[in-house]
Parts: sequence; C-alpha cells; structure tokens
Amino acid sequence: MDEYQEIIMEIITNAGVAKSKAMEAIRLAQRGQAEQAAECLNEGKAELVKAHKAQTRLIQSEADGTSHEVTLLMVHAQDHLMSAITIRDLAEHIVDLYNKLDRR
Repeated sequence: MDEYQEIIMEIITNAGVAKSKAMEAIRLAQRGQAEQAAECLNEGKAELVKAHKAQTRLIQSEADGTSHEVTLLMVHAQDHLMSAITIRDLAEHIVDLYNKLDRR
C-alpha cells in the first residue's frame, strides 16, 4: 500500500470511529448518561480532527504539485468523512435535547 492509500485508509478509519462515537453518544443520552455522552462526542471530535489532518495532507500534497488519481476508495473516504461530520453535528443536537428533557 502506498502513502496515498494509507492516508485514504486513515481518513476512513478515523471518520468511522467518529461516526460510531456520535451514535454511541446518542444512545447514552437516551439512557440519561449525559456525562458519558459528552465524553463520546469529545472522543468523536478528536477522531474527526485526525481525519481532517489526513485530508489536509492530501490537499497540501496536491497544492505542492503532486496529483493523485481520484479512486473509488478516495471518493468513499470523502463520503465517509462528510457523513461522520453530519452525524456528529446532529448527535450534538440530539444529545442536547435529551439532556433538556432529563432536566424537566
């Protein structure tokens, strides 16, 4: 596996963990475990930062003149990252709603 593919796999892996952490945060909030839910959201955010850094390395490489073939794997990585970001954003709102309901 070359460096390009390794970076792509890094994006997929980190985004996948971030998405899983967001979904886990929702389940925890649903059970009234607000602190654990917040911790999961923070862990997911850290994974998204890693995925973004990997993506940025690819962008910088291209800006420096190294072009890469756009493969199906790369498209999958970008899709994975964008869906993880969306799910995390929604999870933050859902967790907040559960927390508000629990305080009533």
